Amino acid sequence: QVQLVESGGGLVQAGGSLRLSCAASGSVFSINVMGWYRQAPGKQRELVATIAGDSSTTYADSVKGRFTIARDNAKNTVFLQMNSLKPEDTAAYYCNVKGRRWLGEDYWGQGTQVTVST
Repeated sequence: QVQLVESGGGLVQAGGSLRLSCAASGSVFSINVMGWYRQAPGKQRELVATIAGDSSTTYADSVKGRFTIARDNAKNTVFLQMNSLKPEDTAAYYCNVKGRRWLGEDYWGQGTQVTVST
């Protein structure tokens, strides 16, 4: 099993920045892709960004150019730097790790709230 602990959410004004962190523990040797998803009230959970072991990244179109994902493999931690935040970025943000041991190995953090005010 992999356990994930997120931090860094909060309330920020539009145009501001926040940095989310997610530290993994447990069976960290299994970690393959790390990423962030978000879910706003009444909406489905959606992909924000992912980063693979070779540091290749993917981003949702809505955050490209504003958000940056990075990982520290030595510390088994993934980060999400969020700049130029907009009210529509308001959501619960969830850390996700996909393992390599079996198909569908998938772990989620407890979520951290990001609220962007106008």
